[in-house]
Amino acid sequence: QVQLVESGGGLVQAGGSLRLSCAASERSFSMYHLAWFRQAPGKEREFLSALRRVDSSTYYADSVKGRFTISGDNAKNIVYLQMHSLQPEDTAIYYCAASSTLSIVVANYYRKAFYDHWGQGTQVTVSS
Repeated sequence: QVQLVESGGGLVQAGGSLRLSCAASERSFSMYHLAWFRQAPGKEREFLSALRRVDSSTYYADSVKGRFTISGDNAKNIVYLQMHSLQPEDTAIYYCAASSTLSIVVANYYRKAFYDHWGQGTQVTVSS
């Protein structure tokens, strides 16, 4: 059973930083692609960042490029999302996702349907 567990969310002031972690079971880390999404109240779940594990390539949504950084620690089976310059509009539930399908089509990485395993989410709240 693949399991992904997010942590590190919380309340932060505008301009602050947080680092989210996604701890994966050993089988989870046979996944080829890892990603972070978020969902704000009343909005669709949106792509933030992806990590292609075969070559450690990273991909970002325009809304977070330059502020967020995805990274992975294979030894600890953890994927991180470092977030800087947080704003109230970043308030959402943040989800870790993993895909067991190896793909070189970058457009796939931005699609929710590409990921077949999801964590339960961690709340991030940014106060103004």
